[in-house]
Amino acid sequence: QVQLVESGGRLVQAGDSLRLSCAASGTTFSSYAKAWFRQGPGKERDFVAGISRTGSSTSYADSVKGRFTISRDNAKNTVYLQMNSLKPEDTAVYYCAARDGSFSERRWDRYPYWGQGTQVTVSS
Repeated sequence: QVQLVESGGRLVQAGDSLRLSCAASGTTFSSYAKAWFRQGPGKERDFVAGISRTGSSTSYADSVKGRFTISRDNAKNTVYLQMNSLKPEDTAVYYCAARDGSFSERRWDRYPYWGQGTQVTVSS
């Protein structure tokens, strides 16, 4: 079992930066690929970024490529999402997810472990 807890979401202005964190417990953190998803109001849950078990490989949605960076610190059992140049359309609840498989999987239903989410609101 994996327990995930996100933090760092808040209200920011367009152009600002924000870093989300996801702390994991319950099992060997480095055994799982990690990903960030987001779900805006009335929208589906979309893949944002994924990172491999060792952190050597990453994958990004086109909408965030070049602005967001996913990273992980296996010694701290934490995965991060650095978000720069934020836009109002980035407003969403951001979720951390984990799976025993490919880090680039983009279907949310392929991830068995989820955090509770953290709200990011970007004002224009």
